[in-house]
Amino acid sequence: MTNTPSWIKAAIAERKQQSLFRKTVVMESAQSPSVRVDDSDYLAFCSNDYLGLANHPDLVKALHQSALEYGVGSGASHLVNGHSRVHQLLEEELADWLGYERVMLFSTGYMANLGVISALAGKNTLVLQDKLNHASLLDGAKLAEASLRRYLHNDLASAERLLSKEMSRAKPSNDSSSGNSSNEKQSPLLVTDGVFSMDGDIAPLKKLSTLAQKYSSILMVDDAHGLACIGKEGKGVMELEGVTSHDLPLLVGTFGKAFGTSGAFVATSNDMADYLTQFARPYIYTTAMSPAMAGATRASLALIRSAEGQERREKLAKNIAFFREKANQLPISLGDSQTAIQPVIVGDSEYALLLSQQLKQRGIWCTAIRPPTVPNAGARLRITLSARHTQQQICQLTQTLSKVMDKRG
Repeated sequence: MTNTPSWIKAAIAERKQQSLFRKTVVMESAQSPSVRVDDSDYLAFCSNDYLGLANHPDLVKALHQSALEYGVGSGASHLVNGHSRVHQLLEEELADWLGYERVMLFSTGYMANLGVISALAGKNTLVLQDKLNHASLLDGAKLAEASLRRYLHNDLASAERLLSKEMSRAKPSNDSSSGNSSNEKQSPLLVTDGVFSMDGDIAPLKKLSTLAQKYSSILMVDDAHGLACIGKEGKGVMELEGVTSHDLPLLVGTFGKAFGTSGAFVATSNDMADYLTQFARPYIYTTAMSPAMAGATRASLALIRSAEGQERREKLAKNIAFFREKANQLPISLGDSQTAIQPVIVGDSEYALLLSQQLKQRGIWCTAIRPPTVPNAGARLRITLSARHTQQQICQLTQTLSKVMDKRG
C-alpha cells in the first residue's frame, strides 16, 4: 500500500467529479476499422491511422527486414552512434519528397516541437501561436521561457495586431540558452498547426507566410494530421495552400498518424538543421528512433508517394464527403472540417461521456474528448475516418449516432 499525499487524491477525485478523469484501455488487435478492446469487438472511429497503413503488409515486412539488418534498438542518440544508414536514407527521401534541403528525425512529434521551439526561442523571444495549437507547441514556448502570445483561431487580423504590438516593444536578447549569445534581436516565431487536431480545420498557410515575411518572423507549422493524407501528392496543407520550403522554413511532421508507424521529423534548410543539431536538446539527448521503425517508415513513404497512396487519399476524401452528407441530416453540431477529423460538438463533458458509452454499447468505439484537451464547454465526440472504412460502416456509425441522440432527447 502506498502513502499517497492527500493533494494527489484530491486532484484525482476532482477530475472524476468533473467527468474529466482519464484512463487507458487495452486493445487486443491491430489498428483497423474493426478492433477488439477488453474482449469485445467494435467498429472504431477514433484512430489517426488515416490511410489505413498501420497494419499494411509492406510495412510489416519492412519492419522485419530492417530489424534483421540493423537490430531493434538504435543504442544511442543520433550524435553518438545511433544514426544508422536507414535513418539517413529516410531523411534524404523525406527531404526529396517535400522539397527541403534537410530533414532531421525525432523520436516523437512532441519532442520535435519541444526541440525546435526551445532551441529558437529565449526569454525575450516572441512566440506567437494560434489559440488552438497542440499542447506540444505551447509547451515548447514554456520550456524556452519565451514571451508566448496566442492569437484568435485562424484570425489573421488578430495575429498581426499581436505581432505588430510585440515587435514594436521587443528588446534585444542576452539569453544564450537557445544558442543566441549576441545582442542581436532574435526573430519571432509564428507557429501553427496545419490541421487542427481537435477541430479538423486548416490553417491559412499562404496568408500566414506573407504575414511572417512582413514582420521578419520564422514560420513553423506542425502538419501532423495533414501530411500523407491531404493533397494529390500527399504533401499536406503546404500542397493544398500552394506554399513551398521558401515560404515555410520549418515543417514538422509525425509518422504516428497517416504514415502508420511512429516517430517524427523536422524539414528545414541546411543552416537551420545545423543550428538545431547544436541546440535542440530533445534531439541531442535522446536515443534515436528504432532503425527497424525507420525502415518501416521508408516503406510507408514509398506507399504514400505511389499510385496506391493516391488511391487511398481519394478513398479517404470520398469517405469524408459521404460521412458529412449523412451526418448533416442528423440533429447534431458538426464541426466545419473537410479533413479526416470530424468533431461532433456536444459541450457538456458528462454528456459526451454518456454518448461515447452508449455508442460502445452498440458496437461503436468513439472516444469522448473533454477539457483541458478542448476548451471549456467544448466537449465532443472526435470522429476520425480512414481510407479503410466502407460506406456501410459509415452508415452504421451515423445510424447508431442518430439512435443514441434520439434516446437522449
